[in-house]
Amino acid sequence: MNSTATQTDRFEAMRHAMVASQLRTNAVSDARVVAAMALVPREAFLPGDVAALAYRDTAVPLAHGRAQNVPIATGKLLTAAELRADDHVLLIGAAGGYTAAVLAELVADVVAVEVDPLLAGAARTALTGTPGVTLVEGPLEAGHAASAPYDVLIVDGAVEQLPDALIAQVKVGGRVVSGLADRGITRLASGRRSEGGFALLPFADIDCVVLPGFARPRSFTF
Repeated sequence: MNSTATQTDRFEAMRHAMVASQLRTNAVSDARVVAAMALVPREAFLPGDVAALAYRDTAVPLAHGRAQNVPIATGKLLTAAELRADDHVLLIGAAGGYTAAVLAELVADVVAVEVDPLLAGAARTALTGTPGVTLVEGPLEAGHAASAPYDVLIVDGAVEQLPDALIAQVKVGGRVVSGLADRGITRLASGRRSEGGFALLPFADIDCVVLPGFARPRSFTF
């Protein structure tokens, strides 16, 4: 067996170990999400020098201070999103393209937004040939209004607040899942947009990468 085949087998074994030891034991209970994460090769969406870390239960460092989200955090967000096969999804924080590739196995189409040019370029390359994914390079907090309204908004990372302009891109009745960052603590939260307003309700305290561009305005102090 050549070295490439051996490496492929090793990554496949690690991927199935991730599913068994991280996802199934941590309430990632949507069978479709589990199957998609068991299928998509996470290492293919990471720089070569950190690909060996693909299936660890930690964030994986990328360029410019960014990181690929923790597998459990991504899995639990996708589960909470209650994804349907006909969903039109806005993904914020595409990073290297991994979560967009997982979503492509689960929904009709995905608009994935990434602000970092290096990460966006890597994602564009890694997602070549993946049907139903549109990669948009631009500010994460701006989303992509041109393709709104969306059935689902997924923020694959933690933010201090979600701008009203981003929520406005979700259909009334649409689902929103995101990580929340508050004084060094990160948790996962979900909600639905209604005619009367919007709120996110936390459902799990868990490690989650923090995304740029969503800092809450600081009050002035003397």
